[in-house]
Amino acid sequence: MPPQKLYAGAKLRETRLQLQLTQKDFAAKLGVSLPYLNQMENNNRPLSTAVVLALAREFGMDVTELSAGDSERLVSDLREALADPLFATANPALPDLRLVGANAPGFARAFLDLHRAYRQAQEQLASLDEALGREDTTLRLSPWEEVRDFFHYCDNYIDAVDRAAENFAGRAKPGLDFMAHAASVLADHKVTLRLTHTEDLRRFDASRGVLELSSKVSRATQAFQLAHQVALLTQRDLLEATLDLARFQSPEARAIAKIGLANYFAGAALMPYRRFLAAAQDCRHDLETLAEAFGASIEQVAHRLSTLQRPGAKGVPFFFVRVDQAGTITKRHSATRLQFARFGGACPLWNVHRAFETPGRFLRQLAETPDGMRYFCLALAVTKGGGAFHAPVRRYAIGLGCEINHAGALVYGDGMDLGREGGYDPIGISCRICERDNCHQRSVPPLERHLRIDPDHRKLLPYSIE
Repeated sequence: MPPQKLYAGAKLRETRLQLQLTQKDFAAKLGVSLPYLNQMENNNRPLSTAVVLALAREFGMDVTELSAGDSERLVSDLREALADPLFATANPALPDLRLVGANAPGFARAFLDLHRAYRQAQEQLASLDEALGREDTTLRLSPWEEVRDFFHYCDNYIDAVDRAAENFAGRAKPGLDFMAHAASVLADHKVTLRLTHTEDLRRFDASRGVLELSSKVSRATQAFQLAHQVALLTQRDLLEATLDLARFQSPEARAIAKIGLANYFAGAALMPYRRFLAAAQDCRHDLETLAEAFGASIEQVAHRLSTLQRPGAKGVPFFFVRVDQAGTITKRHSATRLQFARFGGACPLWNVHRAFETPGRFLRQLAETPDGMRYFCLALAVTKGGGAFHAPVRRYAIGLGCEINHAGALVYGDGMDLGREGGYDPIGISCRICERDNCHQRSVPPLERHLRIDPDHRKLLPYSIE
């Protein structure tokens, strides 16, 4: 595939405004003419190699930020929103959506907020009988979706929290393992750690100064829950400041986000950024090796790999997803161009669904999306027991992957023929917005395409997509 031209007008303009430079001064520092800069900022021209080098040389800019996936996320979300029957008469072309995502990201996000508010209103109207008589019937976004979008558009990397967790891990005394280090920090805050036969994963009694962790769960889960409580006790000001900046619209969203930030701290403390990145590169991202080295679970390692997006020290850009047995996405993040459906399940042709058939085995897949992008995908079924015979068992499948040009950095890519044209499975985001008209696993017709029904002619599907 030919190299893609780099259009980053919005990022270029944002950089200039942050530096408080006029277009004339900025153009001079980049070594281009004023009209040329104007054309680049409006995405009428791509950024040249000379301009990219000048940004790095003159301003110390991490040029990988220029190709960040924020614009692609917006385009993917816009396409899914516009597939709503509400917009049946509007069918913007993909190039138009890319122009909006690149040139007017603020407008795109406002449009998505408006569509989410519309969907929320429709759901409220559908349950009007229940809503009658309530005092609090004001329209607001789902707290869960609001928090999901916060992490989504932060690229799932929160720099201040990540660095605080790394500093916490770095203060451990030589020879002291993570749990002993965390327990000593709790002791400094007059908190005693106890492992008990409780059904709860974690229970903190502030009045008695006692933190109880379940002895039934794995050591990795205990360490994670311990680090979560450390975050709540020692990083309160940082977490609250981050929540203030996010400006959530409801107390529920803020509370959910606080848990998410404490979880982020826990993962980053268990697997400190620089040490974890170096280890990942050294073992070529072998999940089992990393889990053993850092005392973490496979899922925790996979999720952590997807957050290694620190400016100036980025790792391989991964996507990470977790699905349940019904195909519902329960966790999702992508630092790649591949985005996940906001509503509904993932593509049934994706190997993450087949992982349930072969528990304990890593499944590898070469996949291609309708836009021509190719990916290396890894999937594994994960079982979380309750620590007792009658305790419920939770089953998930996790998926981890990257764009195909990074596959050589993964031990799992060994032995796979990455250049074979017929070796790539066609996958999409979700059936409701997938463009393919010959998919044998299509569950519903695409909402943005016209259908033709011929009662005298039946193919694999009972309709043809025009």
